[in-house]
Amino acid sequence: MTIHSVVIQKLLTTNAHIGRQVATHHFKQFTYGFRNRQSIIDSDKTLICLRNALNFLSCLSRDPSSSFLFINTNPLFQPIIDEMTSRVTSLIPERASSLWKMRGFLTNSCSPKKFRSRHKKLVFAPTKMPDCVVIFDTERKSSVFLEAERLGIPIVALVDSSMPWEYYKKVTYPIPANDSVQFVYLICNMITKCLMLEKKKDGAKGPGKKATIKDRVESTSESEGSASDEVLVVPYENLAPMSCADVAESKQLLDKLVVVKYNGALGKNMGFGGPKSLIEVKNGSTPLDLIVNQIQSLNSKYGCNIPLLLMNPKNTHNDIVKALEKYSTLDVDIHPFEQGDHTQHESFVSEGCEDKWQSSKHGAHFLSLMNSGTLDVLLAQGKEYALVVNPDNVAGVVDPKILNHLAQNSIEYCSEVTPTTSNGLINFMASSLQGMFKLEDFTSDHSEKSVKGFKYIDTRSLWLNLKAIKRLVDTSALNLDNLSTLKLFENSIGISIPQSRFLPLNCTSDLFLLQSDLYSFTEGMFVRNDARVSPSDPSIALGPEFEKISDFKRRFETIPSIVKLDSLEVNGDVWFGADIVLKGKVVIDASPGLTLRIPGRVVLEDEEINDPTDI
Repeated sequence: MTIHSVVIQKLLTTNAHIGRQVATHHFKQFTYGFRNRQSIIDSDKTLICLRNALNFLSCLSRDPSSSFLFINTNPLFQPIIDEMTSRVTSLIPERASSLWKMRGFLTNSCSPKKFRSRHKKLVFAPTKMPDCVVIFDTERKSSVFLEAERLGIPIVALVDSSMPWEYYKKVTYPIPANDSVQFVYLICNMITKCLMLEKKKDGAKGPGKKATIKDRVESTSESEGSASDEVLVVPYENLAPMSCADVAESKQLLDKLVVVKYNGALGKNMGFGGPKSLIEVKNGSTPLDLIVNQIQSLNSKYGCNIPLLLMNPKNTHNDIVKALEKYSTLDVDIHPFEQGDHTQHESFVSEGCEDKWQSSKHGAHFLSLMNSGTLDVLLAQGKEYALVVNPDNVAGVVDPKILNHLAQNSIEYCSEVTPTTSNGLINFMASSLQGMFKLEDFTSDHSEKSVKGFKYIDTRSLWLNLKAIKRLVDTSALNLDNLSTLKLFENSIGISIPQSRFLPLNCTSDLFLLQSDLYSFTEGMFVRNDARVSPSDPSIALGPEFEKISDFKRRFETIPSIVKLDSLEVNGDVWFGADIVLKGKVVIDASPGLTLRIPGRVVLEDEEINDPTDI
């Protein structure tokens, strides 16, 4: 019997899989179905969520100053939680004064220094705000959910099949299970063992000794390529939203951000003589317009100042500087940097194709920029975080929600990833679950043939803590081109973003997708059409006749509607009229020497067209 089956059997003995007689819509992702009018919870998914929560608590406990608030209103659970708390405080005396009291709720006041007990007695807790709230009895909808959300405190909670959405969405690390006494005992025992294990690791290093940069570098080198290397991937939907009411707090956070974008990718393979950043992708706007408009919108909304650093090779620098003239009246602080010929030759040009930019190298360029003295200037200006934007991703977003999550959880390294579409709906559903994934589950090649066997695509958009970069920038082992680099940082994660946030621009087939009715954009951000049912974008393959942008524009009077399209393949001398609708799987293959003209206003659904009589 495997360890996994033993653990699953243990979960089943606690009746953790038996849910309520109802299952809310957002909870159905954790259930198998119903039996005897009771929802059955998937024990595998319970185990995944439980491991994520324990991993978070373990990482948090590595800081001796961290504190936890255990919330319980069920008297049946109280002896179990009391025993867990006594063991933790006896094991870690320095945490005894920082552990919060139990059996109560946080008040609705702006200060979390006290809460009211079930017996209407005021119990004063330590003045330090907790770093995490663990809720065992979520059936009684205590105000702690609202208080923790307002204060930006992560919540670990047991959730059942009847938990309303307004409470579920506030939980950072949900554990789907029936909150039986046996299961509460099991989870308390596991929390205690996790904290004991972390204490034992700290003791092995010696009292008060933390892992040095050298230790982390050596550890990374030894474990490079190891199958046991794992990355915690947090779904974007699980991130706590920023408070819209507190504009001053949002401004203070966004003032710590700087955005870095590269403009070395050329568009010669699409017949464009300049950088891809200046290609018109929709309604006359370019990728450079989009990122500038995003920053402008945030600066106007919150009154903050987010600078934009542009790194340009010598052959694109003049074009970019000229394009920046139209932004002179905008409230955006833009700083273009010109790179030398040596950097351009080695990093921006790939073998066999002079205009194909290797996006995997932009992390190294970021480090070169930081080494030039820019890092010290940014730190002196109060900047703490940098968003390094993948230049090939047109839909990259300056997202305050991600920045807030990094700040609240002291995360130093965050890579945006997106589920592969090789498994279709299965991967889409999995993207809503939080879990640990091996490094070999990630790939940076997003082509349809290359993603098979992988679970996530590394979009190469990075969120970095500048103070951590300052600490590691002199370490030769630091290389931001690999997800395994995250082991050098004290706290690192991946965030699973929707596919609509990763839209590369490498060919006219990508341009067709961007200019269609499948996407619109507002304030510089692409938004997917709500009428699209499938979670993945349609597959578009245009033949060599559409390879150049000029030919692409001439062959389409207007871009067809593709909201209900699964795939489109076009080969040969094909011309499209206006207001065409494509649905299902469409193949248009014109024989050599034959010209096919698709008339306007036609609807093509699941059709294969080889000559005019097929239309």
